[in-house]
Amino acid sequence: MSDYIMQRCDSYYTHSIVQETDYPQLEGSERVDVVIIGGGFTGVATAVELCEKGYQVAIVEANKIGWGATGRNGGQVTGSLSGDAAMTRQLRKVIGTEAEDFVWNLRWRGHDIIKNRVEKYAIECDLKHGHLQTAYKPGHMPELQAMHDEAHQRGMGEYMTMLSQQQIPDYLESPLYHGGLLNTRNMHLHSLNLCIGEARAAQSLGAKIFEGSPVIDIQDGPTPVVKTERGQITANTVLLAGNAYHRLERPKLRGMLFPASLGNLVTKPLGDEVANAINPKDLAVYDCRFVLDYYRLTADKRLMFGGGTNYSGRDSKSVASELRPAIERTFPRLKGVEIEYEWTGMAGIVINRIPQLGKSGENVFYCQGYSGHGVATSHIMAEIMGNAIDGNLKEFDLFAGMSHYRIPLNEWFGNQALALGMLYYKLMENFR
Repeated sequence: MSDYIMQRCDSYYTHSIVQETDYPQLEGSERVDVVIIGGGFTGVATAVELCEKGYQVAIVEANKIGWGATGRNGGQVTGSLSGDAAMTRQLRKVIGTEAEDFVWNLRWRGHDIIKNRVEKYAIECDLKHGHLQTAYKPGHMPELQAMHDEAHQRGMGEYMTMLSQQQIPDYLESPLYHGGLLNTRNMHLHSLNLCIGEARAAQSLGAKIFEGSPVIDIQDGPTPVVKTERGQITANTVLLAGNAYHRLERPKLRGMLFPASLGNLVTKPLGDEVANAINPKDLAVYDCRFVLDYYRLTADKRLMFGGGTNYSGRDSKSVASELRPAIERTFPRLKGVEIEYEWTGMAGIVINRIPQLGKSGENVFYCQGYSGHGVATSHIMAEIMGNAIDGNLKEFDLFAGMSHYRIPLNEWFGNQALALGMLYYKLMENFR
């Protein structure tokens, strides 16, 4: 492999890859219909969409497929679409009363895309159904009840069940929660194996995939050219899908997206007895706080636990020391449990939490900004981007027309402003 390829982070996902990738470095010249910069969920899922439509596609990844946040997240596929309220407000001005229906249906599209793709291409990624959103305090219960009621009104009642505080012990061995909303449509999975499996599906459909190939320049025009140190690709269209891990297309994209460090870890294998005691239904879980904890069991009965988002843009010094108190509060029987892997990943945070789709040039698209909800949202946006590149711009135009805040000066300043804003929301949590 190329000497440009960086090693994957030392995570549970890395150590449980079904089949590691080994794609070549880009050298020389290539010609395709669409070149995608970024080999995470956005780029790879869009490649599958386009290949299925018959396009010649190339993916250019600076490191390895799934190297960034795609291969480092909590692996939860939920309908919690970030920025839904802000999105609905803006869409009302464009599509009127259809806005609520559009946003509701949007939030569930990623589930179907992922489930169907896993089945179609026989991707091994430990896909399971079942999720519980918990009330950390009594004041969270009305919010969950409203979500439950809307689901029933919209014909999704079979998937949603409200749980009282007295019912929680049947689902979690935790003293923390005052109730919860059980959602059997939501899913959880091994996110890195999903992405690698999708890349293999794209390759089987004719996609060219290059790893260890950082892009150093994009030359826009009728037939844009993407350049790396050792090669270049000419295409009709370019999609920039690097999210928080690139600095391309400045100044167009400066001040719009900010990296936030997400910490995650897994324990040593707990064994069937302990795993079944703390989470007998094998559910993915997160709570209702602004800065929340999220966790699930892995296929080999470890606890994967994440939280403590660092909005300053800096990585945490010790994820395990920061998250251990939360683990032990959540599951007292795990006090002192051995933590085997800990890692961080950079999510792309948008101030208003609405995903950012647009064009930075004549034939250069960008798609980014899922604000911590990337597994499902990236697949939804990939479907929209695939349709847009194929000529169906209806949904793309809705997102491209959204208003976004741009923080001036540099991204360090933006991250500090974001951290200050999140401190405000954490303080406001006391009044919920």
